[in-house]
Amino acid sequence: MAFRPLHDRVVVRRVEEDTKTAGGIIIPETAKEKPMQGEVIAVGNGQIQEDGSVRTLDVKAGDQVLFGKWSGTEVKIDGEDLLIMKESDILGVIETKAASKKAA
Repeated sequence: MAFRPLHDRVVVRRVEEDTKTAGGIIIPETAKEKPMQGEVIAVGNGQIQEDGSVRTLDVKAGDQVLFGKWSGTEVKIDGEDLLIMKESDILGVIETKAASKKAA
């Protein structure tokens, strides 16, 4: 099943964090918090402005993003746990060093 969010909404898959700290301590499942980092899976067409024009979104599918702890609505699509949130709930895009070197 294909899913396309409407307007300024995006679908995000949480990226699982390491279960071991830098010092080698293993974090049990019960003590772990849900990650606040994810990958954008799908984006809507854009935000409709007051004058009727559409502003395209700044994020695109494949972007690694950071979002707030309580952002979005959890849904299950094709058996996979995903988040649907507004673009404004996204705090920023994580850029890799390789991507930033290309831009320079």
